[in-house]
Amino acid sequence: MPQMGESIAEGTIVRWLKEVGEEVDRDEPLFEISTDKVDAEIPSPVGGVLAQVCAEVGATVPVNSVVAVITAAGESITVPDRDGSGRPAADSIQVLAGGAEPVQADARPKIARRRLSPVVRRLAEEHGVDPAVIAGTGADGRVSKADVLAFVSARGTDQGESGPGGAGAGVRVERMSVMRRRIAEHMVTSCQTAAHVHTVFEVDFSRVATLRAEWAGSQPVPGYLAYIAEAACKALVAVPVVNASVDGDAIVYHEHVNLGVAVALDGGLIVPVIKGADQLGVELIDAAVADLSARARSKRLVPEDVDGGTFTITNPGVFGSVFGLPIIHQPQSAILCVGAIEKRPVVLSDEIVVRHRGYLTLGFDHRLIDGAVADQFLAFVRDALENAVEVS
Repeated sequence: MPQMGESIAEGTIVRWLKEVGEEVDRDEPLFEISTDKVDAEIPSPVGGVLAQVCAEVGATVPVNSVVAVITAAGESITVPDRDGSGRPAADSIQVLAGGAEPVQADARPKIARRRLSPVVRRLAEEHGVDPAVIAGTGADGRVSKADVLAFVSARGTDQGESGPGGAGAGVRVERMSVMRRRIAEHMVTSCQTAAHVHTVFEVDFSRVATLRAEWAGSQPVPGYLAYIAEAACKALVAVPVVNASVDGDAIVYHEHVNLGVAVALDGGLIVPVIKGADQLGVELIDAAVADLSARARSKRLVPEDVDGGTFTITNPGVFGSVFGLPIIHQPQSAILCVGAIEKRPVVLSDEIVVRHRGYLTLGFDHRLIDGAVADQFLAFVRDALENAVEVS
């Protein structure tokens, strides 16, 4: 289990990308983990054959624990057996490369030696299931989380049992992923910590649309989000309290803008951070957003990529949302929500004309930021966008 950052002590195995017996190249993704900071695909440190998986999917193990054994083709070695927690067992097994069946180092039946990860043990206890009666599909016949859920589902179907909350047949129950639990905890904590207030401004993006059109024929064309981010950074410098945070009864002012940009993932979201975004222009911000988004979706972020944010932008407008009321990303004090930018009819000089329009919502912590200050900030962002100048 790799050390992903100084503050990270453990990781949860989310998925194995190779089966026992399969060849793996050096630096080829081997397994996927989830931590308190990021989800990441972990590359193999060496090339060879995946001879044994020592930590099942769902197991949470401390950093530097052995989670797998890789051998040269045809090589056989003896290693301590492990129960998914990273702790060696008292006995050993013979590991054979190429996916051969492990040979027990003692004469005890395999079923008596079968061990459970903490996740599997807890899940079995919650459902009142004896793991000994479940046929394991994991390495060495171990019972996995999926085995327990399948057994519970089959038992419920056969016996007509109700699931949590009295749910009956036709209801599928599954535990939250590590990412989903983490998001849930952070959102509840934010709602319990900050005094959330929201203000909404409508913005004319016609000037930005014109500037983007002037990029025709060149690639890449900066997205609307890059222009909004640049305008927000200028506003944060002009109204520094929006870039500040609360620490007890103290206000912490940040020297630079470390801009978080929310990225939607399958089953959740993550907020990578553009460090020193106030020192960047539209082109560099656009490139940084593209890079961080790509690495987030390919699970190549590291903890440093998501640490230290001072202000966040979320962009549900790309999915068609007109505007939203976002929850502040703690310990920050404000978050900017971008609604859909589209052509709309608007009255100008008593005439109905078509303009690119969109709504910007600022969610702010009223413990620190008053409504007048929030409106001053958002008016600054609006004016910067409606009077945007060409990138030199």
